[in-house]
Amino acid sequence: MQLIIHTFNLELKHTFTIAHDSRDVQQTLIVELTDGTLSGLGEATSNPYYGMTIANMEAALTAVKPVVESGAYHSAKELWFKVHDALGSNPFAQCALDEAAHDYFARKKQEKLYQSWNLDISRNPLTNFTIGIDTVDKMVLKMQELPWPIYKIKLGTNEDLRIVRELRRHTDAVFRVDANCAWTAEQTIQYSHELAKLNVAFIEQPLPANDVDGMKQVYLKSALPVITDESCITEEDVASCHKLFHGVNIKLTKCGGITPALRMIEKAKALGMKTMVGCMTESSVGISAIAHLLPLLDYVDMDGSLLIRNDPATGVTFDYGKVIYASENGTGARLKDHHIL
Repeated sequence: MQLIIHTFNLELKHTFTIAHDSRDVQQTLIVELTDGTLSGLGEATSNPYYGMTIANMEAALTAVKPVVESGAYHSAKELWFKVHDALGSNPFAQCALDEAAHDYFARKKQEKLYQSWNLDISRNPLTNFTIGIDTVDKMVLKMQELPWPIYKIKLGTNEDLRIVRELRRHTDAVFRVDANCAWTAEQTIQYSHELAKLNVAFIEQPLPANDVDGMKQVYLKSALPVITDESCITEEDVASCHKLFHGVNIKLTKCGGITPALRMIEKAKALGMKTMVGCMTESSVGISAIAHLLPLLDYVDMDGSLLIRNDPATGVTFDYGKVIYASENGTGARLKDHHIL
């Protein structure tokens, strides 16, 4: 077995702005796990908010390379546990490796990943398309560039309600709003009643992750469901978010990959919470990995590859929010001009 690391600069079609970040280029790391005949791919992007850089991900993966290349494991789950002590402080690196292992072992079984889990894809949820913070006119143009059934609107400005009201004038699509920790409890409760009139389905992470008392009030008084993001990173966080949020948004990079995400989904369902998986601004490698979890989810945000202009990979595609799986086995992801499957 050989572990190969690829790095790319993903160029965004538009400057992407959220409440605490703005960027035109997204650095990403793609892990290739290969036996010389079959190859599995996984991905993690750099993220300054969580202190994750290409350099520290490469260093973490290099440290576990002897374990990975020994081939002394028979499943992605087994590999995840073998390297977790070493990679626990770098979940992004562990995610890239875990996705690659899931892809590899499903390809080895000559199955798509969802088939290896015996999942039915006939009722998959549609993905939203994200509209980053910008002038209202530019946000409208972004919607007009890509008509879509569900838009996720990034908020966290001094005129959030005006933005949503103006966008609503231009589409009948369902809205989801994401404040990325920018609101107070009082604002969230007040806004929720207005947003409910504007066909907004839910509010994602309105308060800072440490504002537990505020979320207790929001949970009880909001006119809309509230979904976690920054408040739910690890498996342990799922139970902590119960009765603070109505659902959890799991990011594979933040929790350490598909292996722990499956456990988080199971825990959330057991608590009666809605399940969602979100993405970073990833290529088709990371997005294709998310696609195989769809039968387990109520909502999904997997539009990362649609936001970039130079995707280095192929994989799942989209038809008006519906995911179309690639013909290849595993996750279906493949680096362009790369012939080992």
